[in-house]
Amino acid sequence: MWEACVTTVLIVGAGPTGLTLAVELARRGVPFRLIEAAEGPQRGSRGKGVQPRTIEVFESLGVADRVISNGRFAMPMRMVAPDGTETVRSGEPPELRGRPDVPYTTSLITPEWRIEEALRDRLAQLGGVVEFGAALTAFEQTDSGVTATIDKAGVDETVAVDWLVGADGGHSVVRKHSRIAFEGETREEVRMLVADVAVDGLDRDAWYMWSSAEGPVTLCPLPSTTIFQYQAGVGPGQKSVELSLANLQETLERRTGRTDLRLHEPEWATLWRANIRLVTSYRDRRVFLAGDAAHIHSPAGGQGMNTGIQDAYNLGWKLAAVAAGAAPALLDSYEAERRPVAAGVLTLSNARLAQAITDNALVGKRDASTLQLDVGYRGSALARDDRGDDDTLRAGDRAPDATELRTVDGTRRLFDLTREGAFTLIAFGAAPELAATPAGLRMLRVVAEPNGPGELADTAGNLAAAYGPTDRTLVLIRPDGYIGLISDAGDAASASAYLTGIGAGSFA
Repeated sequence: MWEACVTTVLIVGAGPTGLTLAVELARRGVPFRLIEAAEGPQRGSRGKGVQPRTIEVFESLGVADRVISNGRFAMPMRMVAPDGTETVRSGEPPELRGRPDVPYTTSLITPEWRIEEALRDRLAQLGGVVEFGAALTAFEQTDSGVTATIDKAGVDETVAVDWLVGADGGHSVVRKHSRIAFEGETREEVRMLVADVAVDGLDRDAWYMWSSAEGPVTLCPLPSTTIFQYQAGVGPGQKSVELSLANLQETLERRTGRTDLRLHEPEWATLWRANIRLVTSYRDRRVFLAGDAAHIHSPAGGQGMNTGIQDAYNLGWKLAAVAAGAAPALLDSYEAERRPVAAGVLTLSNARLAQAITDNALVGKRDASTLQLDVGYRGSALARDDRGDDDTLRAGDRAPDATELRTVDGTRRLFDLTREGAFTLIAFGAAPELAATPAGLRMLRVVAEPNGPGELADTAGNLAAAYGPTDRTLVLIRPDGYIGLISDAGDAASASAYLTGIGAGSFA
């Protein structure tokens, strides 16, 4: 349970990224403050696609069940061509179906405000709170900390912290004050009307997408609500970009040819422009950027919100480790690991956007490449193994799940045993003799018949299939669910050196 005391981290921005970081710090006992300039929670559905890797993160944070209960997996897409021909596209990549190493095989549709709601409630359970109506106005940093000025209802407050994290979106005050370049472009020719509306005359069994000579329009039912998210592309020559009910209705009728669908007054609406940008650096000494403050993507492929959440998850355990005494150099790995991921997401989302424009659609194809299960950190300073380049699973990869593991407490999934967010060492052979056992390290050993804590039997062979071990293999899983080390030789000295290096900073 987190308790208020001297603040270690100031988080600016209480969207999905800032909330994820706050929950991660709270459960690890790191003192923080989470401020948000807005007077209350944001309105509008905004991002609505939660990718499988993000749901795995939510499992670890304790919010997956709630998020899933308010969403829908594998929502089918009904594509209607200008001639009225209809095609139904499945929402689940068939190649992932039934795999024991992948608990979630498709994206979940749920409005972004539901994500924030679940994270805020989890934060409250841990003793944390969002300070709404609190805006960062200035900050200065030295080698030993950051002094920030916060405006609350016109009254300035000065706070001293060890670290400042900007999770305050595309117009980030933190990024601008740090003078970190935000390179990219704004494509004014690619615009979209987005609104949350109730609709009469349309069932909620699928995501409807109509294409026309004028441009596409879509209506996506938002689970756990009575509304749809409306999207309509704005062409280069289109003059009307009003967010009024009349314009939304007229656009829908022109592009669908249907007059039986009636929209209600929008609950929220915006005109989206294609901003595609990436910061030159994720860090300026004691100041970090995460989420949209660091990268803005096209919504094609549903990557933006998910990438920000995983930024926060990567940064959170590292900040907690340094706060607990690990070498500050560990924080260098945040940018080294996450910026290449964002660059790759930009490339993917740009390609999906180009394809969507070519196809006269607003939603790119969904397949395994958008699920973020293949995001990893091979080549990172925190990735070490003695495997060859051609091996399927390497250090830096997402640690696969495995089902039907028998323990003295019953049958479990591997993710059940690793979700607490600590380092986990799995031994496929004899128990390793470590030079030192860090506090919080979880030890698991694969045996024929479990007789004590930490022992497990791979009854269905799913663990062996996922990890391809020898009878001596050691696998060290990081707190964020990625593989830090694999030694098929069973090199306990390497595992000891790795864990010691996290504390000493000797992982270059």
